[in-house]
Amino acid sequence: MRAGARALGRGELAKYHALGNDYLVLDARRFGPALTPARVRALCDRHRGLGSDGILALVPSRRADFGVRIWNTDGSRAEKSGNGLRILARFLHDHGYTRARGFAIETPGGVAEAELLPVRGAVRAVRVSMGRARFAHRARLRVAGRALAVTVLSVGNPHCVIFVRRLRAADLRAWGPLVERHRAFPRRTNVQLARVRSRRAIDALVWERGAGETAASGSSACAVAAAARRAGLVDARVSVRMPGGTLHVEIAPDFSLRLTGPATPVYRALVYDRRP
Repeated sequence: MRAGARALGRGELAKYHALGNDYLVLDARRFGPALTPARVRALCDRHRGLGSDGILALVPSRRADFGVRIWNTDGSRAEKSGNGLRILARFLHDHGYTRARGFAIETPGGVAEAELLPVRGAVRAVRVSMGRARFAHRARLRVAGRALAVTVLSVGNPHCVIFVRRLRAADLRAWGPLVERHRAFPRRTNVQLARVRSRRAIDALVWERGAGETAASGSSACAVAAAARRAGLVDARVSVRMPGGTLHVEIAPDFSLRLTGPATPVYRALVYDRRP
């Protein structure tokens, strides 16, 4: 725990990023104004608010040491976030909520175990359990008149992985919003374009449900790694490189997943009660 660590008070929040995927973090019991979709959109607005890809709200839990509710930038809710879990774990350490190196966090998508990985007393990375990947049977999806080969799965939240020979941002921007809101996914889905570079390395681009094109995503990295492993394309330990940086995924024989990567503090702030 950092010297002088202090829990957040009324109206306070912190901002962190995980490979450029940024979140505002607050203690829902102390923050004051209740989070609503409109307030979330106002806070996440990059021109009129603080700007972020979403909000992590710390809440009590009866099943784990801590609980979190995850908001997307458009005011919708997410079941789980690999980057968000690592950020919350680092936040809990930085602000004095725990002295433990390992603890459990309850999300709407299940309970995750978090482990802080310090180097010379400073947290350099966080490892989180992401649960077991569960695959759907759908193998093709018709999008804009084109039949796409896809792997549909859940890692506590929904994903649709599309393996390609060439990664192009233009394809992500064209296909991402269409696949996210495809009729096959009544609750929408996260979308990844992926290219396998070797048995231990994958490149990926991410279109995040409720946020759009994202520099990096922890749950997306897990989904891409699990899909590639199921297809026999990679080994049980694989690095997933995204525009924001690289995350490391371990895949057990039953497709349980562990994710390792950084989480970085940006600032701590006092926010006025902005009523949208």
